[in-house]
Amino acid sequence: MGWFWTLVARSNAVAGPIVMLLYPLYASVMAIESPFKEDDQQWLTYWVLYSFVSLLEMAAAPVFAWIPLYSTIKLAIAAWLVLPQFRGGVILYEKFVKPHFYAALGGSADSSSLSSGQRKWLGSIKPETRTAIAKYVQVKGPEAFEKLVNSELVKSISQKPRVEENPHTE
Repeated sequence: MGWFWTLVARSNAVAGPIVMLLYPLYASVMAIESPFKEDDQQWLTYWVLYSFVSLLEMAAAPVFAWIPLYSTIKLAIAAWLVLPQFRGGVILYEKFVKPHFYAALGGSADSSSLSSGQRKWLGSIKPETRTAIAKYVQVKGPEAFEKLVNSELVKSISQKPRVEENPHTE
């Protein structure tokens, strides 16, 4: 059974930097290049949390050394924060940071310009797709993009096969 814990420890040594640094760095650059604020929010929240945990680990390293499976738990939480399927950074921001931030300013947290459905959709598409949309908007303008989306929507609705009623049923 000692080989299992050795394998877990070694996999954390490889997976940790990839999950906690390399992918977030790549995704952060992609977020900087996109015109959408939602991905910026995801990655800024991640980096704030990563910095906080790093400072906490420096201050309390001897304590964390005694917690069993600490590095594995930390890796799992980092994966939840990082992976776009989970959007953990945005969830933490929406549930904890945003309400307290607006409460401190005396404002309302419901004043964002995008609906939660729009935010969810933007979070679900690939960063490359968001970048392509941003380039299209930059070249053609937001009106052209809106016109393109509306024309494709009308096309998809008109091409939908209609279900005809069966005259033999009542």
